[in-house]
This record gives sequence, structure tokens and C-alpha cells, in this order.
Amino acid sequence: MAATERPSPAAYRNLFVATVGFTLTFWAWDLIAPLGSDYRDRLGLSSLEQSLLVAVPVIVGSVGRVPVGALTDRYGARLMFPLVSALTIVPVLLLIPARHSYAATLAVGFVLGLAGTTFAIGVPLVNSWFPPARRGFGLGVFGMGMGGVALSGYFTPRIARHGETLPFLVVAAALALFAVLAALLLRDRPDRPVPDESLTVRLGRAGRLRVTWELSALYAIGFGGIVAFGVYLPTYLKTWYGLSPTDAGTKAAGFALLTVVARPFGGWLADRVHPALVTAAALGFVALLAIVQAFDPALDPVGTICFLCIAAGLGTASGSVFALVAQVTPQAQVGSVTGIVGAVGGLGGFVPPLVMGAVYSAKDSYSIGFMLLSDLALAGCVYAYGRMRGVRPDGVGA
Repeated sequence: MAATERPSPAAYRNLFVATVGFTLTFWAWDLIAPLGSDYRDRLGLSSLEQSLLVAVPVIVGSVGRVPVGALTDRYGARLMFPLVSALTIVPVLLLIPARHSYAATLAVGFVLGLAGTTFAIGVPLVNSWFPPARRGFGLGVFGMGMGGVALSGYFTPRIARHGETLPFLVVAAALALFAVLAALLLRDRPDRPVPDESLTVRLGRAGRLRVTWELSALYAIGFGGIVAFGVYLPTYLKTWYGLSPTDAGTKAAGFALLTVVARPFGGWLADRVHPALVTAAALGFVALLAIVQAFDPALDPVGTICFLCIAAGLGTASGSVFALVAQVTPQAQVGSVTGIVGAVGGLGGFVPPLVMGAVYSAKDSYSIGFMLLSDLALAGCVYAYGRMRGVRPDGVGA
């Protein structure tokens, strides 16, 4: 690699700070879910009410990436990252007085969704600092920040044992410290293109790009699959294999950890092979393993191997898709496109659990659901290989 293609020290500094911020804000974004049973017992919630309480921040955070990504294109990550991190402290602290009221907690959860938008801030920042030959790696490392959800799942209930308000105070303090450090250390690339159109115009322009929706569909399969398994895998393991809640949670945590590790691998590999080919191979791998799991193999060892391989495939695909975003999106529109792609990917994770639950209720089997996953992954594999290999930043085929 030529010297001019090596990332600068500033690129690595910005990548490190952004990844830390992404991790912390995702921890804040997921503060309610690990305490779901506590909210259920305290407020006497039904299953639907508890699910809604957990889902609201996720939905708002996913949708909110669209305007936040466009604002990042205009104002830069140096302003947006500290600002969003600091603003997130407000709903985190409001969860303390709101915890005795379902309506109040639901309202605060809506505002807490802001924490989930930082993905659309970090991607254009990292994309601008890293040269094309290393963007896949940079974006993959940044994507490891989604592990903040796993950190929340592990540490939040354990911290709560020492005081029911302590998790909110700890996260708020961490966010405050990060906001100060980000304001001091983050820098936008001096030569980054700054659009002068309005937010509406820029979002409309990004929405008219064909690649925006192609990338959204691929990311909905990759990252949406990760979200779906994160939500539904414990239920599936308990229902079908009869695992205890603790064992099911442990295996689900292993699945999540592997997706986090596989994401930078997908980005690194996409730097060396065309990201469309990496995406196609990863989704094809997922399709194959989903077929195997559809035949309900024994959990040890075949089922466990299937799930770990599916985790690796989905994580790799998530990393390579955003390497593809960096390659086929005009630089000035990366934030806007990232916002839309990230929103669709996050929302895509809510459909499979509903389908799996409905299929199991109707047929007393999960096989149809896994075959549908296989079909969807195979369709993404074919499209990534057949169409996305020849796309250029102007949105047309090579």
C-alpha cells in the first residue's frame, strides 16, 4: 500500500473516539431492556406493554438516524457527536423519576431513542478520514460499537443490584465525560464536502438514489438479522430446545459477541475483495446454514455450530455492506444515505421475530421461519453479486 493511502494518526484517533462514543450511546439506548422484568414486576405490565416499552427507543433510534445523518453531512461529527451524547444524558436521568409510571417511562423511552442515532454520525466521520482502501476496516471497527447493547445486557442488571438508580447515574456520568472528550478530540476532515441545501432537499436527493434502497435492503438482511436473533433467539432456545432462561441468555450472548467480532472482519475483507462479493458470500453462507437449522438438528453440536456460523455470516455481511456504502455513495451524501440505510436495517429486525412467532403459533414449528430466512439471504446473495459489483458513486452500473 502506498504511503499516501495509509490512514493518518488523526484518522485512528477519530475512529477510536467515535467507537467509544458509539458503544456508550448504544449502552444508553438499551438501558430499559435489561431491566424489563423489573419494570414488569413494579408496574404490573402485560407482555405487550413490556415489549412496547423495550421497542419504543429502538424504533425511534432507527428512524432518527435519517435526519441525524443528514445533519451530520451539514454540520459535521465534531458538533453532532458531543451534542447528541450530551442530550442523551437528559432521558437517561429522567428514567429515574419516571420509573414508577408506565406512561412516563414510555415517554422518556421515546426521547431515549436519540441515543441510537449516533451510528449515522460516526459512519460519515470514519468514511471521510480513511482512504478508500481502508474504509471497510475503519467502518468495521466503528461498527463494533454495537456491542454496547451486549455490555448493557450484561452490566446494567448487575450494577442495579447495588442500587436501582445506579445504572442510570453511571451511564449519565460516562456520557458526560465522553461529550467533553469528544468536543476536545474529534475533528472533521478539513476538506470534507459541506452541502448547502436544506435538510429536506438533501434527504430527498438521498432517497432518490437507487443505491440507497439497494443498500438498505442488504443491510436489513444483515444487521436486521442480527437484531432479530438478539430479540428472538432466547425465546427460540427456551421454547424449542427447553433451555433454562440463563442458558438461553448465555448462548444468545455468545451469538451477539460473534456478530460484533465478525463485523470488522467483514470490513477488513471488503478492503481486499470487492465488498459486494464479500456480502454475497456471507449471505450465501447464512442461507445454507439456515436450511440446515430448518431441519431441527440437535443443539449439541450441530445446532450450536449453525447458530455460530449464522452469527459470523450476518456480522460479516453487516461490515461489508457499509464498506459498500463508502464505495458507491457520493462523499457529500454519505451521512444522509447512512441515516436511511441504518434506519431500514434497525427496523428490519422487528419483522422476523413477528414472523417466527406467528409461524410457530400456526404450525408449532420454526422450520418455515428458517426457510424464509434462507430464501431472503439467498435473494440478497444473488442481488449483491449480480447488481452491486458494478455500481459507481454516481449510482449507475459500471
